[in-house]
Amino acid sequence: MAELISKLKTMQPGPQPITVEGWVRTKRDSKSVCFIEVNDGSCLKGLQVVADKASIDNNLLNNISTGCSVVCEGTLVASQGGDQAVELAAAKITIVGECPSDYPLQKKRHTLEYLRDIAHLRARTNTIGAVERVRSKMAFAVHSFFQNNGFYYVNTPIFTASDCEGAGQMFQVTTMDLNNVPKTEDGKIDYSKDFFGKKTSLTVSGQLEGETYATALKNIYTFGPTFRAEDSNTKRHLAEFWMVEPEMSFCTLEGDMKVAEDFLKYIFKYVLENCEEDMDFFSKFVEPGVKDTLIHVVESPFAHLTYTEAVKELEKSADKFDFKPYWGCDLQTEHERFLTEEVCKRPVIVTDYPKEIKSFYMKLNEDGKTVRAMDVLAPRLGEIIGGSEREYRLDVLKARMAELGLREQDYWWYLELRKFGSVPHSGFGLGFERAVQYVTGMQNIRDVIPYPRASKQCEF
Repeated sequence: MAELISKLKTMQPGPQPITVEGWVRTKRDSKSVCFIEVNDGSCLKGLQVVADKASIDNNLLNNISTGCSVVCEGTLVASQGGDQAVELAAAKITIVGECPSDYPLQKKRHTLEYLRDIAHLRARTNTIGAVERVRSKMAFAVHSFFQNNGFYYVNTPIFTASDCEGAGQMFQVTTMDLNNVPKTEDGKIDYSKDFFGKKTSLTVSGQLEGETYATALKNIYTFGPTFRAEDSNTKRHLAEFWMVEPEMSFCTLEGDMKVAEDFLKYIFKYVLENCEEDMDFFSKFVEPGVKDTLIHVVESPFAHLTYTEAVKELEKSADKFDFKPYWGCDLQTEHERFLTEEVCKRPVIVTDYPKEIKSFYMKLNEDGKTVRAMDVLAPRLGEIIGGSEREYRLDVLKARMAELGLREQDYWWYLELRKFGSVPHSGFGLGFERAVQYVTGMQNIRDVIPYPRASKQCEF
């Protein structure tokens, strides 16, 4: 296997034979020499290959075009230009795959909207290539943080008969013939005839199943795809996305907040240390100052506000908002950004939300009105993490489910966790794409996942 271009660019010139494999970004001709930039996706800028027309077949050089794949053999020499330290003096070039003139990615800037229509090719661009390299490093950092801190990685199911959020925005899964759906005597759909024998959906979260393993292994985390059937055509929503969800037994909300802060700082610092070239690119061309923002987050202790305190701060500046804040409202992105950017000037953890706007599984506070929930809000984005201490008291959880109209028989196994050796436990969820969006400064979440899935969008 040939060395990656990212490594070759750090090597010293020398006589040893070098092989470069990749795709042609640009080709530039002079009278006696052909300059070819070859990129293999391992770094932002490719390696310049210099082909002497006196020694390389001119017909072959004429057939090299933007987008074609090549294998170049030669030696590394000191570069005569100022953009790179070394370049490849080519002794042999082989065209592996030709690329005709209708290749959609020519040497010009393309809009991100256009690139979404050619998602199978857009990773070859500087912007999307940089996003995917950062995304890969962030995924590694997720696993590194939890593995280094005694957590076990648990794979939770994609198919489920339980609605974790209780919101009903789930994709239904069936193998029934939709042109001849079986019905019961009273005219309702007979799910007993379906593959699983009951109404089944794609999961919106691995949390409930994660809790079962946290009550056996103490500290666990999940990292996998989740699905929401929200018809939201926004820059922050996807129908299919990845979630990171740790769950910790014998852990209260205070411990949950500490882990969330440490976790974010770890993955941000990891990106800053391991994706310097790409982060410089994002700061220069995508979101000016995004690198400095990350450094600020890593170095700043997070602020803490209760929901009630946060609403009071927002009400002082109510005229600034499209959505007027009031106690009991669900905080909007404009509210969250104001708290982080204007009030605290750093990330903020807001706690103790009204129970009416939070999920059934969150622990009820003694006031009977609020729950032990927490959201981590980040400057420029808003909510990046949502979590809570879970309700571990069986009688209180049953009462809360009845209040929301949830059937106990649908959650019998979840209730048994509160029956057999129940313990206080907490966890949170991080939408991975939102985190990638925040780190890179990309404005649309559909540009930080390889193949975005949203309402009316399921190409490729």
